[in-house]
Amino acid sequence: MSTIDGRTRHYGTFYGLPDDPEADLASGPVVLVHGNCQAEAMRQLIAQSPELHGRTIRIPPVFELTADDLPHLERLLARCDVLVSQPVRDGYRDLTLGTRELAGLLPAGARVVRWPVLRFAGLHPWQVIVRDPRDPGRNPPVVPYHDLRTLAAAAGRVAGPTADGAFRAVADASRAELARREDRDCDVSISDLFAAPRAGDMLTVNHPGNRILVELARRLQEAIGVAPVAADPGRVLLGEVVAPVEAPVLAALGIDADPVDHWTVRGERVGADTVHAAQQRWYLDNPWVLDAGMQRHADTLALLGLT
Repeated sequence: MSTIDGRTRHYGTFYGLPDDPEADLASGPVVLVHGNCQAEAMRQLIAQSPELHGRTIRIPPVFELTADDLPHLERLLARCDVLVSQPVRDGYRDLTLGTRELAGLLPAGARVVRWPVLRFAGLHPWQVIVRDPRDPGRNPPVVPYHDLRTLAAAAGRVAGPTADGAFRAVADASRAELARREDRDCDVSISDLFAAPRAGDMLTVNHPGNRILVELARRLQEAIGVAPVAADPGRVLLGEVVAPVEAPVLAALGIDADPVDHWTVRGERVGADTVHAAQQRWYLDNPWVLDAGMQRHADTLALLGLT
């Protein structure tokens, strides 16, 4: 490669750096885990199976891959015997990164095991993702998540009381949507665990906690045909951002746990009021994002009494 920087070093085996400490992985058949920010955590967990030691390679998440990365990905796919992939649409970001497209580059006899993109809103019923219509990669300030209460306040709406049934309805709808996507796109499912969620099962709406990740990894190991021995590594795998979990939500879902009233962002405590104030000001400066969020999540806003 012409340029070797920190990112290139981090994914040294993917890029075929000769002095990479895991360069010996460049010789035999490999297992690739393809997907979003959840994929690297899943790779680490399934690699705990003895049959997969030394056979998994850290690759960039799909949203970071560029056209320059495609030759490196194709080099690995040519000798991949199992592609463990979340469903990625054809032509993702105008590149041939879709699950079906990558499967077409595998050697004869290689297998594809598809696993779900994990999203569940039950523990965070007000939390949503809104794409800026003018710049889809742009996030709001402080944390990369939106709160329907902040959206509603910026739009001049007055919050009414939220019944326990509304929280349960959000959780049920979120689990049903995950199950629908699993049935349509996946070989392995995990939505059954969210029938009775526990505290910590989701750190944000799209970052699962370790219990969920470990159980999904065991199911993937079984699907691959190796020992299902994934275990908690003793550290939070996707804990860069952890959202508050509020007492009424825990009570409505029957979860006996202490509420959390603050965010944790890269190890630092951030008050929920700080996030709310910063984002409300931002919506007033970016009204097109406010409009997009209010339109996309109109049904949930109404369900939660934000009318």
